[in-house]
Amino acid sequence: MTFAEFQARSRFDQAELLAFARGTLVVDAPAGFAARLPLPPLLMVDRIVEIAGEGARGRIVAEQDVSPDNWFFRCHFLGDPVQPGCLGLDAVWQLVGFFCAWRGGLGVGRALGCGEVAFEGQIRPANRLVRYEVAIRRRSTFAEANATIAIADARVLVDGSPIYTIKGARVGLFPSLAADGRLVTQEVA
Repeated sequence: MTFAEFQARSRFDQAELLAFARGTLVVDAPAGFAARLPLPPLLMVDRIVEIAGEGARGRIVAEQDVSPDNWFFRCHFLGDPVQPGCLGLDAVWQLVGFFCAWRGGLGVGRALGCGEVAFEGQIRPANRLVRYEVAIRRRSTFAEANATIAIADARVLVDGSPIYTIKGARVGLFPSLAADGRLVTQEVA
């Protein structure tokens, strides 16, 4: 799809998220458009069912199907399988970074932290659906730093019940970082 089509979309299916992770979804990406989602097994969402933005704010709702065969249930913990809570937090960071790219941010994405995380429940093999509801509180582009930063709050629900609350999740896109993590400097003539 074209970059204009990408930005006009309000939902993305699994095949499109995988293409975004591989860098093949947008055929005419602007220079510096380098944000990616991780590939499975670290891609923590199966689809984005809603993405919307107005000004510096926005909203993303995504879903992940739970399978008893998910890799983390085999090792976390033997006899007491549960999805690590940090993977739910990572899913929120993935979605905030995707939002930044969808709104035109350039560069590679990096999680920058979060304010608060509260776990009130867990994801077990018998569960069926994880829902991520992310409210982008603010997205800003800083020309002097050549970066786009977003701050979001999120709720994670499993089978309709809230289990995590995340406040102040921060993600940045940085054109000055190369894909290998090195800082890229521009030559001055």
